[in-house]
Parts: sequence; C-alpha cells; structure tokens
Amino acid sequence: MDLAEQILKTPVEYLKGIGSQRAEILKKDLGIFTYDDLLHHYPFRYIDRTRFYKIRELNPDLPSVQILGRIISKEILGDKHTKRLVARFKDDTGSIELVWFQSIRWMDKIIQPGSVFIAFGKPVIFNGHFSISHPELEPYQANAENRGNLTLQPVYSSTEKLKQFNLDSKGLQRAEAALIDQVIRQIKETLPDYILERHKLIGLQKALYNIHFPENAEILKAAETRLKFDELFFIQLKLLRTKLVRTQKFKGALFNTVGNNFNTFYSEKLPFELTAAQKRVIKEIRQDTQRGVQMNRLLQGDVGSGKTVVALMIMLLAIDNGYQACIMAPTEILAQQHYLSIKSLLGDGIVSVEILTGSTLKKARTGLHQRLESGELDILVGTHALIEDAVKFKNLGLVVIDEQHRFGVEQRAKLWRKNVIPPHVLVMTATPIPRTLAMTLYGDLDISVINELPAGRKPIKTVHLYHSQRLRMFGFMREEIAKGRQIYIVYPLIKESEKLDLLYLEAGIQAIIDEFPMPEYQHSIVHGKLAAKEKASEMQRFVKGETQIMVATTVIEVGVNVPNASVMIIENAERFGLSQLHQLRGRVGRGAEQSFCILMSGNKLSSDARTRLDTMVRTNDGFEIAEIDLQLRGPGNIEGTQQSGVLDLKLADLSMDQKLLADARQTVIQVLEDDPELKSDSNLLLKQYFEQKSGGISWDKIS
Repeated sequence: MDLAEQILKTPVEYLKGIGSQRAEILKKDLGIFTYDDLLHHYPFRYIDRTRFYKIRELNPDLPSVQILGRIISKEILGDKHTKRLVARFKDDTGSIELVWFQSIRWMDKIIQPGSVFIAFGKPVIFNGHFSISHPELEPYQANAENRGNLTLQPVYSSTEKLKQFNLDSKGLQRAEAALIDQVIRQIKETLPDYILERHKLIGLQKALYNIHFPENAEILKAAETRLKFDELFFIQLKLLRTKLVRTQKFKGALFNTVGNNFNTFYSEKLPFELTAAQKRVIKEIRQDTQRGVQMNRLLQGDVGSGKTVVALMIMLLAIDNGYQACIMAPTEILAQQHYLSIKSLLGDGIVSVEILTGSTLKKARTGLHQRLESGELDILVGTHALIEDAVKFKNLGLVVIDEQHRFGVEQRAKLWRKNVIPPHVLVMTATPIPRTLAMTLYGDLDISVINELPAGRKPIKTVHLYHSQRLRMFGFMREEIAKGRQIYIVYPLIKESEKLDLLYLEAGIQAIIDEFPMPEYQHSIVHGKLAAKEKASEMQRFVKGETQIMVATTVIEVGVNVPNASVMIIENAERFGLSQLHQLRGRVGRGAEQSFCILMSGNKLSSDARTRLDTMVRTNDGFEIAEIDLQLRGPGNIEGTQQSGVLDLKLADLSMDQKLLADARQTVIQVLEDDPELKSDSNLLLKQYFEQKSGGISWDKIS
C-alpha cells in the first residue's frame, strides 16, 4: 500500500477538529469512517455567492443573497419575548435592516457601527421595508483568499445529531476544507491519459477540489462529469471484466441436438403459437448454448409474456442433449406454481419432473435425491433447498433462476459447482428493468427481452377511484362475479399501524363479508401470518374456483396464475411503489376475458403518488413504467439493487446520466477488446485500481 492509499484509509477521528466523539456520530449517521469516505461525501447543492447584490436590486422573490455594506447604527428593542437586535446596514444604493432574535449579546459585541461586512441571507419585506433575519456576517477583507465566500458555496447533508456537535453543513464544510488541504496533493489519477483526452475529462485532483469548493459553475460541471464518469466506468469495468474472465475460464455444455423432447413438445403439446419475441429469445439462447462457453443470460419479460414456456423449451433442449435442468424460485408458492404449470404444459410421459422445497417430507426427499443422482429425474423445480449440498445431479446442464434479485452471486455460484462443466444459467425476471439499470446491475449478463404479449391477450383496463366511490366498486364486483369471474383484493398491511391510517386487512375483510355475505359468496383470505399449509390451501380454493373473492396482503405479488380472475382491486394504492402496482396488476388478464384493475386511494395524494397512479391508468407497458419508477425513486430503492452492492453511486444518476453510462460502457468494451488482461503500460492505472478495489467473491476462484 503506497503512502496516498494509507493517508486516505486514515480513520476520520484523526482529522483536525473531529476527534473520537464526532467521528462516532459521523460513522453512525453518514457512514463516514475514513478520510476517503469524507472526501466522497459530496455537497447536495450549492449556494451562489459569486455575485453581490445592491440593496436597490432586492426583491422578495430572490433566494438568499449577499450584500456588501456598512453598519451605520444598531439598537436593542423590545423585552422578554419580543427582544431583538436591529442594525441599519447601508451600501451606495440604499439601506436595509438586519435583525437578530437570538445570540443578541454576542452579536451586539461583533457589529460595531462603521465596520464593513458581507451580509448573506433571505430578504423579506416587513412594514414596507426590506430586512434580513439572522444573516450570516463576515468581516470584509479586501484581498483575502476566502474559500467558501465569493464562490458557489457547498451545502452538505447533515443530521440533527451531527448539528448538536457543530457538524452542520458549515461544520462539514470546515472539515472538508481541512481534509482537502491535507490530502489533495496525494490523490492519484485513476484513469489513463488517453481516456481523459477522449472524453475531455479534467484530472481527479482538480475534480475532487472543485466538487467541494468550485470556483465557478463551469468548473463545477466539469468536476461532476469527471466523478460521475469514474463511478459508471469502474462499475462497467468490473462487470465486463468478470464476464470476460468467466467466458475464458468456464467451458459450457454444448446443446447441439434438437431432439425428440423439444420437437414433440413444440409440434404436439404447445397449446398456443409462440410470439415473434419468444421465438427470437429461444434463438438467442440456442446460439449461446452452441458456443462451448457457459451462458449467463437475463430474460426480461413482463408478467404474462410467456417466460416460463421459453425456459421449459430450453430445459427440453438440455434434456435432448443428455443433461438435467433445474428451476429455482424465491418462494414455495412460486415454486409450486412453476411445477404445476410445467406439469400441465408437458402432460404425461415426455420427461420426469419433481419439486423440492423446505416442506418436502424426508422420505420423499431421499427418493428424489437418488433419482436425481442416477439421472432418472430430468427437471427439478425448487426453492433455496436446491442449493443444499445433499442435492447432487448426475449431469446438470441448465439452471433457470426466477426473480434474480432474491438470489445473490454466491448462491448462483453454488449451483454452478454442481457439475464438472458449469451449467448454463438463465435468469428470469418479471420486473421490467430500465436499460440503464440493467446495464449497471446485470452488466455481466447478456440480456434478452420478451416485449410482446401472447395473441388474444387484451390489455388490462385500469381505473383510479377514491374511497368515497367505494359503492361503485362494490357494484362492479357484483357484475363481474355474476358473469362467473373471480376477484383479487390486495391490502398493503396486516394490522393497524398508528402511523399509517390504513384500512387494514381485518377491517377490510369484515367490510367485504358484510357486503358479500356467505353462503352466496365465498372468500379466500391470505396473509403473511398464516402458516404455509393454510396459505396454500386458501390459494388452492381460489385457483379451483371454490371462492370468488381473494382478500390478501401482497403475498400474491409473484405467484398464482388464475385465468378466471378478471379484477384486481388494490386498496391504498398510493402506498405501493410503481413496479409493485404493475406486478400486482399482472396477476389478472391471464385469460381471454377483458380484465380490470381498480386502484383505490384516499383524496390526499403527494405529487409522486399522483404520478404513480396516473402512470398506471395511462399505460400497460412495463418498461415505460420502470423508467418512470427509476426517475421517481432513484436506483437505490428499486428492489434488490441495494443488497447487490453494485450501485454505490454517489453522484451519477441512472435516469439522468444515460448518455454518460453508454459512453463509459463503450469505452470499457473498447479497452477490454484491445487489452483484455490490462497488461499494457497505458492501462497500468486500471490494473492497479482493480487490485486495490476488488473485494467480495472472485469469479476466477469459482470452480
């Protein structure tokens, strides 16, 4: 470790003015442990102090302004609660009042008539005259180099706790200034010269200095661009180098034969015509499995787009080539669903399929293990239970993983180890991911998209109703049930929360039972507190059509396929995120009938909640919804991105910086094409960066 790295790894308590107490709170509240962490705690906005206003130019619409003037008089007025210090402040165009209600004695000492100050604050009109309450005052020094003044002033995020220890925005600014003075010359460049020149980027030292203390708006823009590029470039470098190492290291099973199982299924069993998108994806996957390299592909497709059929056909292809296949789902309900849908698609006699979950009995489990090891069993569907060491395959050739964000890299790697030649991996998700996010999260995977729905599917009609229109909703439910259809009602909570005045589940159930009394109407009730057995039996009753109304918490978000269910009612829809609403809506519309989604909400809606509900009413396109979701929530909150640890973005914004991301990725592709091992002198910095930063699971160690 060289000197520069050592300095940046110094614990933050050693910085002048911090000490152990403040360091403790910095760690707790902001996750700042070292000099390096503090250096990358960037301002979230800047106050323009690059210009002085004349008093004549003031108007009440202006934000905080700075004025250069002289104190001409002062007096203390009022007593007790109304006590205040009022100073008259004058420049060559007029005068205003500066007022203090606190720290009066202290300020009285500082502001002496005749002294010249820079006053900074928000001008307001009081009794027909301009005044500024509690302005920041700095003595005017004609020639002093004064950082933070006459500049764009940084504003840092802080917390109540930090403010108690004088680490408000100002205090953090002082700490950043002290740190930069100490370390800035030690900062080493991370990007080679040719990349800096190609993208017209400024040096790292200059960028880090100016992100904290920009001299003007132009240099601030250049600093932001450079630091954003760094973030996006190194994420892409890590992902694409991983992919390269993997394709070099891991040979893949060859699926050269299109055999009997695949052909029989395609020509005799397939109940509908494949869409053009499904055919395209099958072709992409087939090409992958003929290259002699391990496939790692992400299959994106909206709810109901027919991903399972594609996965099944690839599994049959694996079996035709002498391999076994498995499909892993995040929950038992979903595993059960996959098992039943594969069984019903295949019918009898074509291949052997079994299911393995946490609740599989020991006796059944032993027999299953034996059949798997002997190669009698072709397809195994299951949950995490598939990863257990006891589960041994004779010749595993394909792993299908459903809803990737629930499974970490290490779990995937465990499945790879179950065969001498690592199996091909197909990752499926029904959460449409915006292109930029997919490039960042899954940049090491090839991506296929199913972007059309099967023929005969009618788009779901979505309406937004307020609680006051509940009777209209009940009337509509009766009409649909009279036609022989089934209805989902989804609630966001299970029991009353003091903070959220939600119509919680129990009350909702009561209202439904009162409105739709038994025996005429039957209800299924499913929530997280039920035992797995009860949950499954309630679901089953609904699937079989024994109940017309399913009342549930979001347990059904991923899972049950009921073609006869034509209405999805989402209570307190404003409490759900966009992608969640879209997932829930996708539970209906599985059959040929027209389906509906009713979004119920209170009257008071935040602007984000209104945008979410309006988007749902306007479009059924999952990818458009995902883009809007990304803009509203930011990438850090989209399900699963946080725990993947990939998205440690401090400045870059995936919805705003799409062009920069594409440039960074293109540059990485070019670098690795020219120099895959990063051996050349010009790429020495990149190689060093890798060696310093590469933590976590190492791909070349997975064997």
